[in-house]
Amino acid sequence: MPVVEVENVTRSYEEKGMPPAHALRGVSLKVEKGEFMALAGPSGSGKTTLLNIIGGIDAATGGRVRVDGRELKGLSRNELADLRRDRIGFIFQAYNLVPVLTAAENAEYVLQLKGVAPDERRRRVKALFERMGLGRYLDSRPLKMSGGQQQRVAVARAIVSEPAVVLADEPTANLDQKTGAELMDLMRQLNRERGVTFIFSTHDPMVLSRAERVVRLVDGQIVQ
Repeated sequence: MPVVEVENVTRSYEEKGMPPAHALRGVSLKVEKGEFMALAGPSGSGKTTLLNIIGGIDAATGGRVRVDGRELKGLSRNELADLRRDRIGFIFQAYNLVPVLTAAENAEYVLQLKGVAPDERRRRVKALFERMGLGRYLDSRPLKMSGGQQQRVAVARAIVSEPAVVLADEPTANLDQKTGAELMDLMRQLNRERGVTFIFSTHDPMVLSRAERVVRLVDGQIVQ
């Protein structure tokens, strides 16, 4: 069973007195477990909208979306929140770390929501931080870390609970080329070693060159 199934999905936005704006126009897509896939296209092509719909942050106007076998349409707000917590990891362009928490506490947060005991949370996060070259930053505050280090913490937070899929919206946009390439190589390694499924939205050629599969969108439609 694919990890993500998108069938004929549309997304329109309406404003009184204005014709509807169509962000997605009949998009269909399947993502298998362990894929390392990029959604490519210019700004306004629908990449982020599609990621948000897959992640249950936004709702499709039409069509069907399944994540890890669950049909999103008809789920309550609480059921969607549980699905995001348990089966979907998010990596945001702006990191979205909580500044008053340490790096380790940021990464532990999802495990805490899932009821994992404190000692086990710290054990998992410490092992992952060591693997990702963050071992010395467990107790650092995000604002004392570089952009690349903060984004690595965001990656650790996204994968520590072993989700079915990780959604990354322009993950290298705020990083220089060298740091962005190092981050992508790290995520590719995690994908190979742990079988983590990644879906990126990007227009960065460096990110696209590292993807196993590239799906190109233009004006809300898949063109390649």
